[in-house]
Amino acid sequence: MKHVPIRELRPVNGAPLRVPLAGKHVHLQFRRFAGCPVCNLHLRTIVQRHDEIVANGVQEVVVFHSPADELREHTADLPFPAVADPDKHLYREFGVESGRRALLDPRVWTTIVRAVVRGLVARERLPSPTQPNGRLGLPGDFLIAPDGTVVAQKYGEHAYDQWSVDELLAIVKGLPAGVR
Repeated sequence: MKHVPIRELRPVNGAPLRVPLAGKHVHLQFRRFAGCPVCNLHLRTIVQRHDEIVANGVQEVVVFHSPADELREHTADLPFPAVADPDKHLYREFGVESGRRALLDPRVWTTIVRAVVRGLVARERLPSPTQPNGRLGLPGDFLIAPDGTVVAQKYGEHAYDQWSVDELLAIVKGLPAGVR
């Protein structure tokens, strides 16, 4: 299993955060770009069940490959840290990729339509028309134990292929007692 060395992340919406985190698992999510409608659709499910996630000993952290100033405009209301990684250092370290399949995979098409419609109805801030790192990022999910061990991971095959809250909680609850 991969081991994550201690580091300090600097969220755009809060205080610096040490990862791994003593006494808690960290769910490190890699999303696409600030304001991504598909990412926002997923993050709303995380926000809605955030208290339940925290009650199970998990600290959410979401990473975007957007500049901090742009990310700050889209994540101010999130109850968990959002980290800007415009140079994609963390993406490379964790092996999270980009690819045409992010948007071309037929399994994501209805989600794209649903996400765009939801964003328009909710009058969410639109993403920047240009994205320095493109729009073809794939999601990645990593559950990092307090000792830095990556106890579970998922590399998305398309833009909306990530752990649901139920999947995340099932993983956490299924960990051996010494790892929980």
